[in-house]
Amino acid sequence: MDALRIGLQILLVISGLFLTLLILLHKGKGGGMSDMFGGGMSTSLGSSSVAERNLTRFTIVIALVWIVAVVGVGMVDRFAN
Repeated sequence: MDALRIGLQILLVISGLFLTLLILLHKGKGGGMSDMFGGGMSTSLGSSSVAERNLTRFTIVIALVWIVAVVGVGMVDRFAN
């Protein structure tokens, strides 16, 4: 159980850091850090650009991985002997 717990905790930290980075890359109302990497060059004609949609999808996947890691650590802590 210790190896599983350590693996889930490592996954939790890595996915949390990566999720933070992905959230900062999103274009907000005033631009954001995505402008530094060329994200501000897309024109908004009522919908987001392909890159922004893909970034949103990837952020959702990483958020789901983070949630599964949180629940996994909680389950290991709860049912460990």
